[in-house]
Amino acid sequence: MAKKSLIYREKKRQKLEQKYHLIRRSLKKEISEIPSLSEKWKIHGKLQSPPRNSAPTRLHRRCFSTGRPRANYRDFGLSGHILREMVQACLLPGATRSSW
Repeated sequence: MAKKSLIYREKKRQKLEQKYHLIRRSLKKEISEIPSLSEKWKIHGKLQSPPRNSAPTRLHRRCFSTGRPRANYRDFGLSGHILREMVQACLLPGATRSSW
C-alpha cells in the first residue's frame, strides 16, 4: 500500500492539471499560429508561469486498490500483481489466465 501522503499529492496534481489545462492549451495554440519568433518567446514565458505540478507529464496512474504507481494496466486501473490475484480468484469477468 502506498503512503497516503503520496496519494494525496497525486490527487493535488490532478486538480492543478485540470485547473490550468485550458490555459496551457490556448497558449500552445497561440504559439503555433504566430509566425514571429520574438512573440513566440513571450508566449513561451507565459507558458512557463503556471506551477510545475500542473503539467500533465507529472501525473502518474496509480493502482485503484493499493495506490502503487508502477505496472498499471489502463483497462483495469490495477497494478499487475493485484490484477493477477483478482483474475485467479475469478473476480474480473472476461479475463482469463494464460497458460501454455
